Amino acid sequence: MKNFLLRLTQLIPIIDWLPRYQVTWLWPDLIAGITLAAYAVPVAMAYATLAGLTPQTGLYCYIFSGIAYALFASSRHLSIGPTAAISVMVASVGGSMAAGNPSSYAAIAAMTAGMVAAFCFLAWIMRLGSFVNFISESTLLGFKAGAALSIASMQLPTLLGVPGGGNNFLERLTVILQQLGSINVTVLALGIGSLLLLLAGDRFLPGRPVALVIVILSTGMVSIFGLTEHGVSVVGVIPPGLPSLEVPSFRIEQIEGLLELAFACFLLSYVESIAAARTFAKIHHYEVNPRQEFLGLGAANLVAALGHGYPVAGGLSQSAVNEKAGARTPLSLVFASISLVIVLYFFTGMLRNLPASVLAAIILVAVSGFVKTDDFKRLWHISRLEFNVALVAFMGVLLLGILKGVTVSAIASLLFLLRMLARPHVSVLGRIHGSTRFSDSARHPTNEKFPGLFLFRVEAPLLYFNVNAVNATILEAIHNEKSPIKLAVCDLSTSPYIDAAGARMLEHLVGELEREGIQFKVAEAHSEVRDILRITGISESLGGVSRHIALADIVEDFEREQIPLTPPLKRGRL
Repeated sequence: MKNFLLRLTQLIPIIDWLPRYQVTWLWPDLIAGITLAAYAVPVAMAYATLAGLTPQTGLYCYIFSGIAYALFASSRHLSIGPTAAISVMVASVGGSMAAGNPSSYAAIAAMTAGMVAAFCFLAWIMRLGSFVNFISESTLLGFKAGAALSIASMQLPTLLGVPGGGNNFLERLTVILQQLGSINVTVLALGIGSLLLLLAGDRFLPGRPVALVIVILSTGMVSIFGLTEHGVSVVGVIPPGLPSLEVPSFRIEQIEGLLELAFACFLLSYVESIAAARTFAKIHHYEVNPRQEFLGLGAANLVAALGHGYPVAGGLSQSAVNEKAGARTPLSLVFASISLVIVLYFFTGMLRNLPASVLAAIILVAVSGFVKTDDFKRLWHISRLEFNVALVAFMGVLLLGILKGVTVSAIASLLFLLRMLARPHVSVLGRIHGSTRFSDSARHPTNEKFPGLFLFRVEAPLLYFNVNAVNATILEAIHNEKSPIKLAVCDLSTSPYIDAAGARMLEHLVGELEREGIQFKVAEAHSEVRDILRITGISESLGGVSRHIALADIVEDFEREQIPLTPPLKRGRL
Protein backbone atom coordinates (compact mmCIF):
# COMPACT_ATOMS: atom_id res chain seq x y z
CA MET A 1 0.00 0.00 0.00
CA LYS A 2 2.85 2.37 0.87
CA ASN A 3 4.52 1.67 -2.48
CA PHE A 4 1.26 2.39 -4.29
CA LEU A 5 0.79 5.73 -2.49
CA LEU A 6 4.41 6.65 -3.16
CA ARG A 7 4.04 5.95 -6.87
CA LEU A 8 0.73 7.83 -6.95
CA THR A 9 2.26 10.94 -5.36
CA GLN A 10 5.15 10.74 -7.82
CA LEU A 11 2.66 10.47 -10.68
CA ILE A 12 0.36 13.26 -9.40
CA PRO A 13 2.52 15.61 -7.27
CA ILE A 14 -0.46 17.71 -6.10
CA ILE A 15 -1.46 14.78 -3.85
CA ASP A 16 1.83 15.28 -2.03
CA TRP A 17 2.08 19.07 -1.74
CA LEU A 18 -1.58 20.12 -1.35
CA PRO A 19 -2.05 18.54 2.15
CA ARG A 20 1.09 20.43 3.22
CA TYR A 21 -0.15 23.70 1.72
CA GLN A 22 0.42 26.65 4.07
CA VAL A 23 -2.30 29.26 4.62
CA THR A 24 0.29 32.02 4.22
CA TRP A 25 0.75 30.93 0.59
CA LEU A 26 -2.92 31.43 -0.28
CA TRP A 27 -2.86 35.20 -0.71
CA PRO A 28 0.32 35.28 -2.88
CA ASP A 29 -1.08 32.48 -5.07
CA LEU A 30 -4.43 34.26 -5.40
CA ILE A 31 -2.83 37.58 -6.37
CA ALA A 32 -0.51 35.82 -8.81
CA GLY A 33 -3.46 33.98 -10.37
CA ILE A 34 -5.51 37.16 -10.86
CA THR A 35 -2.46 39.00 -12.24
CA LEU A 36 -1.75 36.11 -14.64
CA ALA A 37 -5.38 36.17 -15.80
CA ALA A 38 -5.17 39.91 -16.40
CA TYR A 39 -2.07 39.32 -18.51
CA ALA A 40 -3.63 36.32 -20.29
CA VAL A 41 -6.86 37.98 -21.47
CA PRO A 42 -5.29 40.19 -24.16
CA VAL A 43 -2.30 37.94 -24.87
CA ALA A 44 -4.31 34.72 -25.27
CA MET A 45 -6.76 36.47 -27.58
CA ALA A 46 -3.87 37.92 -29.59
CA TYR A 47 -2.12 34.54 -29.96
CA ALA A 48 -5.36 32.81 -30.96
CA THR A 49 -5.88 35.47 -33.62
CA LEU A 50 -2.30 34.90 -34.77
CA ALA A 51 -3.10 31.18 -35.05
CA GLY A 52 -6.09 32.03 -37.27
CA LEU A 53 -8.62 30.97 -34.62
CA THR A 54 -11.34 32.88 -32.77
CA PRO A 55 -10.02 35.07 -29.91
CA GLN A 56 -11.89 33.09 -27.23
CA THR A 57 -9.97 29.96 -28.25
CA GLY A 58 -6.87 31.36 -26.55
CA LEU A 59 -8.84 31.87 -23.33
CA TYR A 60 -10.16 28.28 -23.48
CA CYS A 61 -6.57 27.06 -23.75
CA TYR A 62 -5.49 28.97 -20.65
CA ILE A 63 -8.47 27.84 -18.57
CA PHE A 64 -8.34 24.11 -19.27
CA SER A 65 -4.60 23.58 -19.66
CA GLY A 66 -3.72 25.57 -16.54
CA ILE A 67 -5.85 23.38 -14.28
CA ALA A 68 -4.64 20.13 -15.88
CA TYR A 69 -0.98 21.13 -15.65
CA ALA A 70 -1.33 22.10 -11.98
CA LEU A 71 -2.19 18.47 -11.14
CA PHE A 72 1.02 17.06 -12.60
CA ALA A 73 3.44 19.98 -12.38
CA SER A 74 6.92 19.65 -10.95
CA SER A 75 7.48 23.39 -11.53
CA ARG A 76 5.98 25.87 -9.08
CA HIS A 77 6.00 28.82 -11.46
CA LEU A 78 5.55 27.59 -15.03
CA SER A 79 2.43 28.99 -16.69
CA ILE A 80 0.85 26.99 -19.51
CA GLY A 81 -0.98 28.55 -22.45
CA PRO A 82 -0.70 29.48 -26.12
CA THR A 83 2.67 30.81 -27.33
CA ALA A 84 3.55 32.95 -30.33
CA ALA A 85 5.83 30.38 -32.00
CA ILE A 86 3.33 27.53 -31.74
CA SER A 87 0.48 29.81 -32.84
CA VAL A 88 2.20 30.77 -36.08
CA MET A 89 3.30 27.16 -36.65
CA VAL A 90 -0.32 25.98 -36.41
CA ALA A 91 -1.46 28.79 -38.71
CA SER A 92 1.21 28.11 -41.35
CA VAL A 93 0.43 24.39 -41.64
CA GLY A 94 -3.15 23.94 -40.45
CA GLY A 95 -4.50 26.72 -42.63
CA SER A 96 -3.47 25.02 -45.86
CA MET A 97 -4.90 21.68 -44.66
CA ALA A 98 -8.30 23.24 -43.90
CA ALA A 99 -8.60 24.83 -47.36
CA GLY A 100 -10.40 27.91 -45.99
CA ASN A 101 -13.01 26.04 -43.93
CA PRO A 102 -13.09 27.65 -40.41
CA SER A 103 -14.79 24.70 -38.67
CA SER A 104 -12.39 22.22 -40.28
CA TYR A 105 -9.45 24.40 -39.28
CA ALA A 106 -10.62 24.59 -35.64
CA ALA A 107 -10.91 20.79 -35.59
CA ILE A 108 -7.41 20.43 -37.08
CA ALA A 109 -5.95 22.78 -34.45
CA ALA A 110 -7.67 20.86 -31.63
CA MET A 111 -6.61 17.50 -33.04
CA THR A 112 -3.02 18.74 -33.23
CA ALA A 113 -3.17 19.45 -29.48
CA GLY A 114 -4.47 15.92 -28.92
CA MET A 115 -1.59 14.44 -30.89
CA VAL A 116 0.90 16.61 -28.99
CA ALA A 117 -0.57 15.10 -25.81
CA ALA A 118 -0.07 11.59 -27.25
CA PHE A 119 3.57 12.36 -28.07
CA CYS A 120 4.08 13.68 -24.52
CA PHE A 121 2.61 10.57 -22.92
CA LEU A 122 4.66 8.32 -25.22
CA ALA A 123 7.83 10.27 -24.36
CA TRP A 124 7.00 9.89 -20.64
CA ILE A 125 6.59 6.12 -21.01
CA MET A 126 9.81 5.78 -23.02
CA ARG A 127 11.79 8.20 -20.80
CA LEU A 128 12.80 10.38 -23.76
CA GLY A 129 13.73 13.49 -21.81
CA SER A 130 17.27 13.44 -23.22
CA PHE A 131 16.08 12.88 -26.81
CA VAL A 132 14.42 16.26 -27.16
CA ASN A 133 17.66 17.88 -26.00
CA PHE A 134 18.85 17.47 -29.58
CA ILE A 135 17.01 20.74 -30.14
CA SER A 136 19.86 22.83 -28.77
CA GLU A 137 19.72 26.30 -27.25
CA SER A 138 21.54 27.59 -30.33
CA THR A 139 18.83 26.14 -32.57
CA LEU A 140 16.14 27.72 -30.38
CA LEU A 141 17.92 31.08 -30.45
CA GLY A 142 17.91 31.17 -34.24
CA PHE A 143 14.42 29.70 -34.50
CA LYS A 144 12.89 32.26 -32.14
CA ALA A 145 14.58 35.19 -33.88
CA GLY A 146 13.38 33.97 -37.27
CA ALA A 147 9.90 33.26 -35.93
CA ALA A 148 9.74 36.74 -34.37
CA LEU A 149 10.48 38.45 -37.68
CA SER A 150 8.10 36.14 -39.52
CA ILE A 151 5.34 36.88 -37.01
CA ALA A 152 6.07 40.61 -37.17
CA SER A 153 5.67 40.56 -40.96
CA MET A 154 2.24 38.96 -40.49
CA GLN A 155 1.08 41.51 -37.92
CA LEU A 156 2.35 44.71 -39.54
CA PRO A 157 -0.55 44.92 -42.04
CA THR A 158 -3.06 44.80 -39.16
CA LEU A 159 -1.08 47.46 -37.28
CA LEU A 160 -0.95 49.73 -40.36
CA GLY A 161 -4.49 49.12 -41.57
CA VAL A 162 -3.47 47.67 -44.95
CA PRO A 163 -4.55 44.36 -46.56
CA GLY A 164 -1.08 42.79 -46.62
CA GLY A 165 -0.32 39.52 -48.43
CA GLY A 166 2.49 37.17 -49.45
CA ASN A 167 3.46 33.62 -48.49
CA ASN A 168 6.83 34.19 -46.84
CA PHE A 169 8.78 36.87 -44.99
CA LEU A 170 10.29 38.57 -48.03
CA GLU A 171 7.04 38.52 -50.01
CA ARG A 172 5.09 39.96 -47.08
CA LEU A 173 7.58 42.82 -46.65
CA THR A 174 7.43 43.59 -50.37
CA VAL A 175 3.63 43.72 -50.33
CA ILE A 176 3.60 45.99 -47.25
CA LEU A 177 6.01 48.43 -48.93
CA GLN A 178 3.75 48.54 -51.97
CA GLN A 179 0.69 49.30 -49.79
CA LEU A 180 2.22 52.09 -47.66
CA GLY A 181 0.25 54.69 -49.60
CA SER A 182 -3.08 53.23 -48.42
CA ILE A 183 -2.37 53.24 -44.66
CA ASN A 184 -5.43 53.90 -42.46
CA VAL A 185 -4.34 56.76 -40.19
CA THR A 186 -6.87 55.95 -37.44
CA VAL A 187 -5.81 52.29 -37.30
CA LEU A 188 -2.14 53.32 -37.35
CA ALA A 189 -2.64 55.79 -34.50
CA LEU A 190 -4.34 53.16 -32.33
CA GLY A 191 -1.70 50.55 -33.13
CA ILE A 192 1.38 52.76 -32.70
CA GLY A 193 -0.06 54.36 -29.55
CA SER A 194 -0.68 50.93 -28.04
CA LEU A 195 2.80 49.77 -29.09
CA LEU A 196 4.49 52.71 -27.38
CA LEU A 197 2.45 52.28 -24.19
CA LEU A 198 3.24 48.55 -24.09
CA LEU A 199 6.97 49.20 -24.51
CA ALA A 200 6.85 51.85 -21.76
CA GLY A 201 4.98 49.43 -19.51
CA ASP A 202 7.56 46.70 -20.07
CA ARG A 203 10.32 49.13 -19.15
CA PHE A 204 8.80 50.98 -16.20
CA LEU A 205 6.07 48.64 -14.91
CA PRO A 206 7.37 45.10 -15.48
CA GLY A 207 5.01 42.33 -14.39
CA ARG A 208 1.98 44.65 -14.28
CA PRO A 209 -1.12 44.03 -16.47
CA VAL A 210 -0.40 47.03 -18.69
CA ALA A 211 -1.79 45.21 -21.75
CA LEU A 212 -5.17 44.77 -20.03
CA VAL A 213 -5.36 48.50 -19.25
CA ILE A 214 -4.58 49.30 -22.90
CA VAL A 215 -7.26 46.84 -24.05
CA ILE A 216 -9.84 48.51 -21.81
CA LEU A 217 -8.87 52.04 -22.93
CA SER A 218 -8.77 51.22 -26.66
CA THR A 219 -12.07 49.31 -26.47
CA GLY A 220 -13.65 52.30 -24.74
CA MET A 221 -12.33 54.68 -27.43
CA VAL A 222 -13.78 52.55 -30.22
CA SER A 223 -17.16 52.39 -28.48
CA ILE A 224 -17.37 56.09 -27.59
CA PHE A 225 -16.07 57.58 -30.84
CA GLY A 226 -17.52 54.98 -33.23
CA LEU A 227 -14.12 54.21 -34.76
CA THR A 228 -15.43 51.16 -36.60
CA GLU A 229 -16.93 53.63 -39.10
CA HIS A 230 -13.37 54.85 -39.79
CA GLY A 231 -12.12 51.42 -40.85
CA VAL A 232 -11.00 50.11 -37.44
CA SER A 233 -11.37 46.32 -37.36
CA VAL A 234 -12.54 44.84 -34.06
CA VAL A 235 -12.67 41.39 -32.49
CA GLY A 236 -16.46 41.15 -32.71
CA VAL A 237 -18.89 39.07 -30.67
CA ILE A 238 -17.32 36.63 -28.21
CA PRO A 239 -19.78 33.94 -27.05
CA PRO A 240 -20.13 33.92 -23.25
CA GLY A 241 -19.47 30.82 -21.16
CA LEU A 242 -17.35 27.72 -21.72
CA PRO A 243 -17.39 25.35 -24.69
CA SER A 244 -18.56 21.76 -24.41
CA LEU A 245 -15.85 19.14 -24.07
CA GLU A 246 -15.63 16.79 -27.05
CA VAL A 247 -13.10 14.76 -29.02
CA PRO A 248 -12.01 16.67 -32.15
CA SER A 249 -12.60 15.03 -35.51
CA PHE A 250 -10.33 14.75 -38.55
CA ARG A 251 -10.18 13.08 -41.93
CA ILE A 252 -7.89 10.12 -42.54
CA GLU A 253 -6.11 11.90 -45.40
CA GLN A 254 -5.04 14.61 -42.93
CA ILE A 255 -3.19 12.20 -40.65
CA GLU A 256 0.27 12.63 -42.22
CA GLY A 257 0.17 16.42 -42.09
CA LEU A 258 -1.23 16.34 -38.55
CA LEU A 259 1.56 14.05 -37.34
CA GLU A 260 4.27 16.30 -38.80
CA LEU A 261 2.72 19.43 -37.29
CA ALA A 262 2.06 17.78 -33.92
CA PHE A 263 5.60 16.42 -33.65
CA ALA A 264 7.10 19.84 -34.38
CA CYS A 265 4.76 21.44 -31.79
CA PHE A 266 5.65 18.70 -29.28
CA LEU A 267 9.39 19.33 -29.61
CA LEU A 268 8.99 23.09 -29.42
CA SER A 269 6.52 22.88 -26.53
CA TYR A 270 8.73 20.66 -24.38
CA VAL A 271 12.01 22.46 -25.04
CA GLU A 272 10.44 25.88 -24.45
CA SER A 273 8.65 24.68 -21.30
CA ILE A 274 11.58 22.89 -19.68
CA ALA A 275 13.89 25.85 -20.37
CA ALA A 276 11.45 28.25 -18.65
CA ALA A 277 10.79 25.83 -15.77
CA ARG A 278 14.51 25.38 -15.07
CA THR A 279 15.05 29.14 -15.15
CA PHE A 280 12.66 29.73 -12.23
CA ALA A 281 13.67 26.54 -10.40
CA LYS A 282 17.24 27.83 -10.33
CA ILE A 283 16.13 31.20 -8.96
CA HIS A 284 14.04 29.63 -6.17
CA HIS A 285 16.33 26.67 -5.44
CA TYR A 286 14.17 23.66 -6.23
CA GLU A 287 14.35 20.81 -8.73
CA VAL A 288 12.25 20.30 -11.85
CA ASN A 289 11.63 16.72 -12.98
CA PRO A 290 12.08 16.70 -16.81
CA ARG A 291 10.20 13.42 -17.17
CA GLN A 292 7.28 14.62 -15.04
CA GLU A 293 6.96 17.65 -17.30
CA PHE A 294 5.97 15.30 -20.13
CA LEU A 295 2.94 14.28 -18.06
CA GLY A 296 2.06 17.87 -17.20
CA LEU A 297 2.31 19.05 -20.80
CA GLY A 298 0.48 15.95 -22.03
CA ALA A 299 -2.44 16.56 -19.66
CA ALA A 300 -2.52 20.28 -20.58
CA ASN A 301 -2.62 19.58 -24.32
CA LEU A 302 -5.20 16.80 -23.90
CA VAL A 303 -7.73 19.05 -22.17
CA ALA A 304 -6.91 21.86 -24.63
CA ALA A 305 -7.87 19.47 -27.43
CA LEU A 306 -11.11 18.44 -25.71
CA GLY A 307 -11.95 22.10 -25.03
CA HIS A 308 -11.69 23.28 -28.66
CA GLY A 309 -8.21 24.71 -28.15
CA TYR A 310 -4.85 24.18 -29.84
CA PRO A 311 -1.33 23.17 -28.67
CA VAL A 312 -0.04 24.88 -25.53
CA ALA A 313 3.34 25.22 -23.83
CA GLY A 314 5.03 26.85 -20.89
CA GLY A 315 6.05 30.34 -21.99
CA LEU A 316 8.86 32.30 -20.36
CA SER A 317 7.03 35.67 -20.44
CA GLN A 318 3.77 34.41 -18.92
CA SER A 319 5.69 32.38 -16.33
CA ALA A 320 7.68 35.50 -15.44
CA VAL A 321 4.39 37.34 -14.78
CA ASN A 322 3.28 34.48 -12.52
CA GLU A 323 6.59 34.39 -10.63
CA LYS A 324 6.96 38.17 -10.23
CA ALA A 325 3.39 38.39 -8.91
CA GLY A 326 4.43 36.13 -6.02
CA ALA A 327 3.25 32.61 -6.97
CA ARG A 328 4.27 29.95 -4.45
CA THR A 329 2.65 26.84 -5.95
CA PRO A 330 0.84 25.69 -9.12
CA LEU A 331 -2.41 26.66 -7.36
CA SER A 332 -1.91 30.12 -8.87
CA LEU A 333 -2.80 28.54 -12.24
CA VAL A 334 -6.09 27.31 -10.81
CA PHE A 335 -6.91 30.82 -9.55
CA ALA A 336 -6.00 32.22 -12.99
CA SER A 337 -8.38 29.74 -14.65
CA ILE A 338 -11.22 30.67 -12.27
CA SER A 339 -10.62 34.37 -13.03
CA LEU A 340 -10.78 33.69 -16.77
CA VAL A 341 -14.04 31.73 -16.36
CA ILE A 342 -15.53 34.80 -14.67
CA VAL A 343 -14.37 36.94 -17.61
CA LEU A 344 -15.97 34.57 -20.12
CA TYR A 345 -19.29 34.51 -18.30
CA PHE A 346 -19.66 38.17 -17.41
CA PHE A 347 -17.33 40.43 -19.42
CA THR A 348 -17.26 39.17 -23.02
CA GLY A 349 -19.60 41.96 -24.12
CA MET A 350 -16.99 44.52 -23.14
CA LEU A 351 -14.42 42.93 -25.45
CA ARG A 352 -16.41 42.97 -28.70
CA ASN A 353 -15.01 46.39 -29.70
CA LEU A 354 -11.38 45.47 -28.99
CA PRO A 355 -9.35 46.78 -32.00
CA ALA A 356 -7.41 44.18 -34.00
CA SER A 357 -4.50 46.65 -34.28
CA VAL A 358 -4.12 46.59 -30.48
CA LEU A 359 -3.86 42.80 -30.54
CA ALA A 360 -1.22 43.14 -33.27
CA ALA A 361 0.72 45.55 -31.05
CA ILE A 362 0.56 43.09 -28.15
CA ILE A 363 1.94 40.31 -30.37
CA LEU A 364 4.74 42.52 -31.71
CA VAL A 365 5.89 43.47 -28.21
CA ALA A 366 5.66 39.84 -27.05
CA VAL A 367 7.87 38.52 -29.88
CA SER A 368 10.34 41.41 -29.77
CA GLY A 369 12.08 39.66 -26.89
CA PHE A 370 12.82 36.71 -29.19
CA VAL A 371 15.39 38.69 -31.21
CA LYS A 372 18.49 38.68 -29.01
CA THR A 373 21.40 40.15 -30.95
CA ASP A 374 23.67 40.03 -27.89
CA ASP A 375 23.23 36.24 -27.72
CA PHE A 376 24.22 35.94 -31.39
CA LYS A 377 27.34 38.05 -30.71
CA ARG A 378 28.19 35.90 -27.69
CA LEU A 379 27.85 32.71 -29.76
CA TRP A 380 30.13 34.20 -32.44
CA HIS A 381 32.91 34.65 -29.85
CA ILE A 382 32.30 31.38 -27.99
CA SER A 383 31.71 28.87 -30.79
CA ARG A 384 31.50 29.41 -34.54
CA LEU A 385 29.86 25.99 -34.79
CA GLU A 386 26.95 26.98 -32.53
CA PHE A 387 26.69 30.36 -34.26
CA ASN A 388 26.31 28.59 -37.60
CA VAL A 389 23.58 26.36 -36.14
CA ALA A 390 21.69 29.43 -34.89
CA LEU A 391 22.14 31.16 -38.24
CA VAL A 392 20.80 28.15 -40.18
CA ALA A 393 17.76 28.03 -37.88
CA PHE A 394 17.19 31.76 -38.31
CA MET A 395 17.42 31.72 -42.10
CA GLY A 396 15.49 28.44 -42.37
CA VAL A 397 12.47 29.86 -40.54
CA LEU A 398 12.54 33.13 -42.52
CA LEU A 399 12.90 31.56 -45.96
CA LEU A 400 11.11 28.21 -45.56
CA GLY A 401 8.50 28.90 -42.91
CA ILE A 402 8.12 27.81 -39.29
CA LEU A 403 7.64 24.05 -39.67
CA LYS A 404 10.25 23.50 -42.38
CA GLY A 405 12.58 25.88 -40.58
CA VAL A 406 12.40 23.80 -37.38
CA THR A 407 13.10 20.63 -39.35
CA VAL A 408 16.02 22.11 -41.28
CA SER A 409 17.58 23.65 -38.15
CA ALA A 410 17.31 20.37 -36.20
CA ILE A 411 18.93 18.44 -39.07
CA ALA A 412 21.62 21.10 -39.45
CA SER A 413 22.37 20.94 -35.73
CA LEU A 414 22.90 17.17 -35.95
CA LEU A 415 25.01 17.49 -39.11
CA PHE A 416 27.27 20.09 -37.49
CA LEU A 417 27.64 17.79 -34.47
CA LEU A 418 28.47 14.80 -36.67
CA ARG A 419 30.97 16.90 -38.59
CA MET A 420 32.73 17.76 -35.34
CA LEU A 421 32.74 14.10 -34.24
CA ALA A 422 33.95 12.95 -37.67
CA ARG A 423 37.29 14.71 -37.20
CA PRO A 424 37.86 14.74 -33.44
CA HIS A 425 40.84 16.39 -31.82
CA VAL A 426 43.72 14.04 -31.02
CA SER A 427 45.88 15.43 -28.21
CA VAL A 428 49.55 14.51 -28.00
CA LEU A 429 50.12 14.41 -24.25
CA GLY A 430 52.88 15.46 -21.89
CA ARG A 431 53.14 15.26 -18.13
CA ILE A 432 52.35 18.37 -16.12
CA HIS A 433 55.48 19.19 -14.07
CA GLY A 434 55.29 18.11 -10.45
CA SER A 435 52.20 15.94 -10.94
CA THR A 436 50.96 12.63 -12.34
CA ARG A 437 48.51 14.34 -14.68
CA PHE A 438 48.81 14.73 -18.44
CA SER A 439 47.54 17.39 -20.84
CA ASP A 440 47.80 18.53 -24.47
CA SER A 441 51.41 19.47 -25.24
CA ALA A 442 50.35 21.67 -28.15
CA ARG A 443 48.48 23.93 -25.71
CA HIS A 444 51.11 23.57 -22.98
CA PRO A 445 54.60 23.34 -24.54
CA THR A 446 56.23 23.21 -21.10
CA ASN A 447 54.73 19.77 -20.43
CA GLU A 448 57.30 17.04 -19.84
CA LYS A 449 57.95 14.75 -22.84
CA PHE A 450 59.69 11.37 -22.83
CA PRO A 451 62.01 10.33 -25.68
CA GLY A 452 60.77 7.10 -27.22
CA LEU A 453 57.30 7.40 -25.62
CA PHE A 454 54.25 8.70 -27.50
CA LEU A 455 51.13 9.48 -25.45
CA PHE A 456 47.87 10.53 -27.08
CA ARG A 457 44.21 11.01 -26.26
CA VAL A 458 41.25 10.94 -28.67
CA GLU A 459 38.74 13.49 -27.38
CA ALA A 460 35.62 11.78 -28.74
CA PRO A 461 33.98 8.36 -29.00
CA LEU A 462 35.61 6.04 -31.56
CA LEU A 463 32.87 5.41 -34.11
CA TYR A 464 32.67 4.01 -37.62
CA PHE A 465 32.59 7.43 -39.30
CA ASN A 466 35.66 8.89 -37.54
CA VAL A 467 38.07 5.94 -37.13
CA ASN A 468 39.85 6.47 -40.47
CA ALA A 469 40.54 10.11 -39.67
CA VAL A 470 41.71 9.23 -36.13
CA ASN A 471 43.98 6.44 -37.39
CA ALA A 472 45.60 8.70 -40.01
CA THR A 473 46.10 11.53 -37.48
CA ILE A 474 47.79 9.21 -34.97
CA LEU A 475 50.18 7.65 -37.50
CA GLU A 476 51.08 11.07 -38.91
CA ALA A 477 51.81 12.42 -35.42
CA ILE A 478 53.99 9.40 -34.56
CA HIS A 479 55.97 9.73 -37.80
CA ASN A 480 56.52 13.44 -37.10
CA GLU A 481 58.20 12.75 -33.76
CA LYS A 482 61.91 13.68 -33.74
CA SER A 483 63.13 10.65 -31.77
CA PRO A 484 62.25 7.03 -32.65
CA ILE A 485 59.17 5.78 -30.80
CA LYS A 486 59.38 2.58 -28.76
CA LEU A 487 55.98 2.68 -27.04
CA ALA A 488 52.68 4.38 -28.01
CA VAL A 489 49.93 4.66 -25.39
CA CYS A 490 46.29 5.61 -26.06
CA ASP A 491 44.53 7.30 -23.16
CA LEU A 492 40.84 6.31 -23.57
CA SER A 493 39.54 8.41 -20.65
CA THR A 494 37.82 10.85 -23.05
CA SER A 495 36.35 8.12 -25.27
CA PRO A 496 33.24 6.98 -23.37
CA TYR A 497 32.19 4.58 -26.14
CA ILE A 498 33.66 2.70 -29.08
CA ASP A 499 31.81 0.63 -31.64
CA ALA A 500 33.03 -2.46 -33.54
CA ALA A 501 34.77 -0.27 -36.13
CA GLY A 502 36.57 1.60 -33.34
CA ALA A 503 37.76 -1.67 -31.82
CA ARG A 504 39.01 -2.89 -35.21
CA MET A 505 40.83 0.42 -35.71
CA LEU A 506 42.76 -0.15 -32.46
CA GLU A 507 43.60 -3.70 -33.59
CA HIS A 508 44.75 -2.39 -36.96
CA LEU A 509 46.86 0.25 -35.22
CA VAL A 510 48.55 -2.47 -33.14
CA GLY A 511 49.55 -4.29 -36.34
CA GLU A 512 50.74 -1.12 -38.08
CA LEU A 513 52.94 -0.12 -35.15
CA GLU A 514 54.29 -3.63 -34.57
CA ARG A 515 55.62 -3.67 -38.14
CA GLU A 516 57.51 -0.47 -37.27
CA GLY A 517 58.83 -1.98 -34.03
CA ILE A 518 56.56 0.07 -31.79
CA GLN A 519 54.64 -1.41 -28.87
CA PHE A 520 51.06 -0.23 -28.32
CA LYS A 521 49.00 -0.05 -25.11
CA VAL A 522 45.74 1.49 -23.93
CA ALA A 523 45.00 3.04 -20.54
CA GLU A 524 42.17 4.60 -18.57
CA ALA A 525 39.48 2.75 -20.56
CA HIS A 526 35.88 3.07 -19.31
CA SER A 527 34.04 -0.07 -18.23
CA GLU A 528 31.83 -0.22 -21.32
CA VAL A 529 34.85 0.25 -23.59
CA ARG A 530 36.72 -2.53 -21.76
CA ASP A 531 33.73 -4.84 -22.22
CA ILE A 532 33.61 -4.16 -25.97
CA LEU A 533 37.35 -4.77 -26.35
CA ARG A 534 37.05 -8.07 -24.50
CA ILE A 535 33.96 -9.26 -26.39
CA THR A 536 35.59 -8.54 -29.75
CA GLY A 537 38.78 -10.36 -28.63
CA ILE A 538 40.93 -7.29 -29.36
CA SER A 539 42.01 -6.86 -25.73
CA GLU A 540 44.47 -9.75 -26.16
CA SER A 541 46.36 -7.98 -28.95
CA LEU A 542 46.49 -4.90 -26.70
CA GLY A 543 48.11 -6.89 -23.91
CA GLY A 544 44.89 -6.88 -21.91
CA VAL A 545 42.71 -4.07 -20.62
CA SER A 546 42.05 -3.41 -16.96
CA ARG A 547 40.65 -0.68 -14.73
CA HIS A 548 43.94 -0.92 -12.81
CA ILE A 549 46.01 0.25 -15.80
CA ALA A 550 46.66 3.97 -15.29
CA LEU A 551 48.53 6.21 -17.71
CA ALA A 552 50.84 7.47 -14.95
CA ASP A 553 51.82 3.87 -14.07
CA ILE A 554 52.69 3.05 -17.69
CA VAL A 555 54.85 6.18 -17.94
CA GLU A 556 56.58 5.35 -14.64
CA ASP A 557 57.33 1.79 -15.81
CA PHE A 558 58.70 3.13 -19.11
CA GLU A 559 60.98 5.59 -17.30
CA ARG A 560 62.25 2.85 -15.02
CA GLU A 561 63.08 0.61 -17.99
CA GLN A 562 65.09 3.37 -19.65
CA ILE A 563 67.47 3.81 -16.67
CA PRO A 564 70.69 2.03 -17.64
CA LEU A 565 71.80 -0.66 -15.21
CA THR A 566 75.07 0.11 -13.32
CA PRO A 567 77.55 -2.72 -13.94
CA PRO A 568 78.84 -4.45 -10.77
CA LEU A 569 82.38 -3.57 -9.52
CA LYS A 570 85.11 -6.14 -10.33
CA ARG A 571 86.98 -7.59 -7.40
CA GLY A 572 90.72 -7.16 -7.48
CA ARG A 573 93.18 -10.11 -7.05
CA LEU A 574 94.56 -10.71 -3.63
